[in-house]
Amino acid sequence: MANSALSLTGIDAFYGDSHVLQGVSLALGEGHLLGLIGRNGAGKSTCMNVIVGLLPPRAGRVELLGRDVTRLPPETIAACGVALVPQGRRVFRSLTVRENLAVAARRGRQSPWSMETVFAMFPTLRARHGQLAAYLSGGEQQMLAIGRALMANPRVLLMDEPSEGLAPQIVADVMATIRKLKESGLSILLVEQNPKLIFEIADDIVIFNSGRVAVAATAAELKRDGLDLRQHLGVF
Repeated sequence: MANSALSLTGIDAFYGDSHVLQGVSLALGEGHLLGLIGRNGAGKSTCMNVIVGLLPPRAGRVELLGRDVTRLPPETIAACGVALVPQGRRVFRSLTVRENLAVAARRGRQSPWSMETVFAMFPTLRARHGQLAAYLSGGEQQMLAIGRALMANPRVLLMDEPSEGLAPQIVADVMATIRKLKESGLSILLVEQNPKLIFEIADDIVIFNSGRVAVAATAAELKRDGLDLRQHLGVF
């Protein structure tokens, strides 16, 4: 694998007394896309929360771009170069498209991402720049959520269920956008319920099962070996 942009080693994470992540280790190579899949409740979103500092682990280590960020506050981790596109989009509904992007801008360092470059990637957002986010369609809100994350000038982009609740054509547009972001050099950790989407786009794949890493391999290896997903995902 390429040098790791992000790595987790031996992560144990709890919600109260519930042991959600158990000895989780994974690595995202620089410029790679790592697909993380698993059943509902397998620990995928919890893993995202650990990475961005919303849930400090009780054991283990998180490294971002060579720096130990375990148990650092979320704002410090974000400043190190990671951004999250959360599940359910969570845009600021009472702000306009332009205002949503402006409040996320990372100031004080050179960035390839600006209002103009985000609008170039998402022309629909340019056309809706003065509209309140509450009145955007689901697909437009997802574009805005991605654009808002990019305004933070990340080197590592975390995406939690970006296809959730979207029509098939919009899902195809979102996946095309993710491919472009990968080609731009971003390192991407993508959580998805749809394994077909993951296998189409990922370099590497990790499958969670009951809070543990059940499978970790390249997508090419899993395709070659004909992995049976039913035992891990319950899909047919």
